[in-house]
Amino acid sequence: MDIPTIIFSLIAFPFSFVLIILSVFVIKIFTGKSIGDPRYAPVKGIVLSQLFHYNYLYDHQTRVAKKLRTYRLLDVGRSELYTTDTRIIEHILKTNFANYGKGKSTHEIFQDLFGDGIFSVDGNMWRQQRKLASYEFSAKKLRDFSCSVFKRNAARLVRDVSGLSVSGREIELQDMLMKYAMESIVKVGFGVDLNCMILSSEIDEGMAFMKALDDAIQSVNFRYIDPLWKLKRLLNIGSEASLKRNIKIIDNIVYNVLRTKRKQLALNPDLNVKEDILSRFLAEEEKNPETMTDKYLRDIICNFMIAGKDTTANTLCWFFYMLCKNPSVQEKVAEEVMDVVIASGETDCANVDDFLATITDETLQKMQYLHAALTETLRLYPVAPTDGRCALEDDILPDGHRINKGEEISYLAYAMGRMPYIWGEDAEVFRPERWLKNGVFQPESPFKFISFHAGPRICLGKEFAYRQMKIFSIALLRCFRFELADDTKDAVYEITFTLHMKGGLHLRAIPRT
Repeated sequence: MDIPTIIFSLIAFPFSFVLIILSVFVIKIFTGKSIGDPRYAPVKGIVLSQLFHYNYLYDHQTRVAKKLRTYRLLDVGRSELYTTDTRIIEHILKTNFANYGKGKSTHEIFQDLFGDGIFSVDGNMWRQQRKLASYEFSAKKLRDFSCSVFKRNAARLVRDVSGLSVSGREIELQDMLMKYAMESIVKVGFGVDLNCMILSSEIDEGMAFMKALDDAIQSVNFRYIDPLWKLKRLLNIGSEASLKRNIKIIDNIVYNVLRTKRKQLALNPDLNVKEDILSRFLAEEEKNPETMTDKYLRDIICNFMIAGKDTTANTLCWFFYMLCKNPSVQEKVAEEVMDVVIASGETDCANVDDFLATITDETLQKMQYLHAALTETLRLYPVAPTDGRCALEDDILPDGHRINKGEEISYLAYAMGRMPYIWGEDAEVFRPERWLKNGVFQPESPFKFISFHAGPRICLGKEFAYRQMKIFSIALLRCFRFELADDTKDAVYEITFTLHMKGGLHLRAIPRT
């Protein structure tokens, strides 16, 4: 055998091996998927094709959904369904709730970060956490406690913005919102101060912790379309190596929260009426120590921490962006806020603490236009742009299409907010008035406005989130008018479980006189 033949053989062998692997992969994707069978939703490609649209995935899904309310993407061994059909969403989240869970695949993807927390489990674990958290969220003590925490952090936020405004510096509002939303959920959820949990004296460690959370969420989300994530985790390379590092940072803080809370309760055993959520789970630990392990409590803390931070901070970030893009709406909200200011008698922005002290639940209920503007933001920029369930048994969906056991169906909240068949021809227009009738807010079906999910798993913290968003908004708009630092640039999102604004929100704050 001559040298060129040997060289050709050495090149051809790995190429042939790769070709065989790809052929097997393609065969497994397309075999047994009932392509063209009208009993199943139409096929629009394979799951891997989403990589080509990854940076603008939700807008790509919107374009597809405008043509097909429900469609399939093929994956190895199964199909994955995507829908904006409100009938199907009601079916999987309520009517046939028992047949749709998070499923084995989602739990496996979530496991490293969310563990056995409420976001990733079904059955008894979900019911136990839901029951305990539901009791706490409905308690007046938590509502009063949360309001005091939100007001304190809103006042601190105003002072931070004011300092930058006076010096003429640009404001990056997203990081500020993330910081104070995180401090709020740690205090309200776990009864401890986040600053006390930071394990070194580095001033930026709190931000590093929040960045670790955001990066970890992004890495976990990427697993949905990365067929090699398990291999990368085994080899500890790429996004999986980054995820492992970030989870170590997260765990250090979360376990420190747990230790600190236990010390608090040990030093003050007379605190029988607890204000925070974690205390209730620790009380349950005494009754059921085998289930309520430190790892299980870590998972619960981590889930509530992510939910509490991202829901309010991301929504407020998009809210202030939309107010800058729609200055007439900003002024309408500000006028409503100023009516409250005048009624309170606190007209000096320097007394922001005194002003916020006058804000009551009754005051917040009167803020109908603000509520509509926040809700309109959530319609277009839902915190969770997609979510889904797994079919536990074969089923027939309301549109007549079949779904097989083990297949996943995702409902596209971001796309739904842009569907003319749901919201009318002006679906993509930011118009808070669509929520008002004679000046009074009119809610829509949760299967149409899916931002807080629906059915038995509807978000427990919905009112909690609105309360915090309103208090922060009132405080900021009472003192400032906001403009984009560069109004020629449109905001874009990052691809994560939550709709994070890529690059932050850069504003100028002009003091109101």
